[in-house]
Amino acid sequence: MKRYAVWSSLALIVALAAPTLRADVKTRSKTTIKFEGMMGRIMSMAVDNDVEQTMAVRGSRMSTRDGDNGQIIDLAEERIYTLDYDDKAYTVKTFAEMRAELEELKKKMQESAAAQQPQQQDPAQEPPPSLELEFDVSVDETGETKRIAGLDTRQVILTITARQKGQTLEQGGGFVMTNDMWLAPEQPGAQEIVDFTMKYAQAVYGEALGIDPRQAASMSALFPALGDLSTRMIEEGKKMQGTPVRTESVFETVRSEEQMKAAQAQQPSGGGGLGGMLARRLAGNRNVSPRSTVMTTTHELESISTAVTDADVSIPEGFRERQ
Repeated sequence: MKRYAVWSSLALIVALAAPTLRADVKTRSKTTIKFEGMMGRIMSMAVDNDVEQTMAVRGSRMSTRDGDNGQIIDLAEERIYTLDYDDKAYTVKTFAEMRAELEELKKKMQESAAAQQPQQQDPAQEPPPSLELEFDVSVDETGETKRIAGLDTRQVILTITARQKGQTLEQGGGFVMTNDMWLAPEQPGAQEIVDFTMKYAQAVYGEALGIDPRQAASMSALFPALGDLSTRMIEEGKKMQGTPVRTESVFETVRSEEQMKAAQAQQPSGGGGLGGMLARRLAGNRNVSPRSTVMTTTHELESISTAVTDADVSIPEGFRERQ
């Protein structure tokens, strides 16, 4: 299954300085994803929890491979080559075609949201307030150090909080993404992948989010405030210097005050005797928590090298184009 380390890339992007390509680089990394709860168990059966990934940048090209799936992006040609290593085939899409698809996707999502609004509204009640998010971004230098993969690293924690506009996180609910990062002194070539990803995102979509433009379009259509988040992250990223060697990202949802009251009201009252004991046992005997972990990702940089060849960023020999 094709998949990219979205949250790890998002955490990595804040380390950028100036988006300029300087040299060639090749990396090997591993990403582990753990989903929580019932949905987590379903997702774990549908996707690989451990992903080995190789990336290489040479000139105007960047290649990425996750298992049997790969991609080559050519900024000069403005083309995206999607590779199927199992079938030894590839498809080609231009940046212009990608932009058109993104605009169509954004339009459909906006139309769908507009169509669902009247259906969900109870005529007897006042319309609910629109969901407007505000983002808080913070960077904390903990002072802790550790040696990882033969490199001396320091701990930096990047926290991104999304909450209802005009309310605290506890009042209106939202989500929190905590990135526990261990940064080594800047490694030769490490910035190249970040810079290339930035250029690609800007060329196709115009957003500096450092994630796949298709995902950026979907998220931006739902949450226009992501543009402000991008700017805030770049500003906070200026405080961080170094190459992320290990990043653990935890994504949590936070219940609002109303949701907490509703959840607590549904808890069994318990009481004494056999009935109370059974009620508590069936409910798992758990207290209602305002926070729920959705998923945790761990991204580890295993190797980095500036020895890159044309073959590292080219379509493998024997692959055919799939029309």
